[in-house]
Amino acid sequence: MSKNSSSSGSFSVLGADVSITGNITAKTELHIDGTVEGDIDCASLVQGDGSQITGEVKAESARLAGRVDGAIHARELVILRSATINGDVHYEALTVEQGAAVQGRFAPREAGAPAKSSSSSTSQASSSSDSTSTSTSSSASDLGIAPMSAGNDAASERESANASASSSNYY
Repeated sequence: MSKNSSSSGSFSVLGADVSITGNITAKTELHIDGTVEGDIDCASLVQGDGSQITGEVKAESARLAGRVDGAIHARELVILRSATINGDVHYEALTVEQGAAVQGRFAPREAGAPAKSSSSSTSQASSSSDSTSTSTSSSASDLGIAPMSAGNDAASERESANASASSSNYY
């Protein structure tokens, strides 16, 4: 558990039949099986596979199994195979199971950094490895992967990069 959690070990549950419109703040663990339209800020988030969150998620630890449409900021993040994420992902420790779908940018943040990170790198991912993959410190830019914009294929990206490199100097 995180340092923000209460010593009583309490947690809150939003059942599958619950829909909330508005922001949620919790100092303990929050388990969501229903639908939330709003931002979530909690110590620990567990999302059920049938749930949907539309808004920003901030948590020390998060285990996501449903759909999230919005940015995610978590120190420890686990994206399960049933999850669909549409938004940027900021993390210190990341685990993505085979079959999970992520449409957005991955940006590792420095240990102990505030929940919001200004660094960003680009990665469109749909996990396809045979085992669970874990990444703690590398990003797409660290690996030399160029960002892709909508409507551009890899060939036009290379042509654009070659044209730019020949017409300008970088120091």
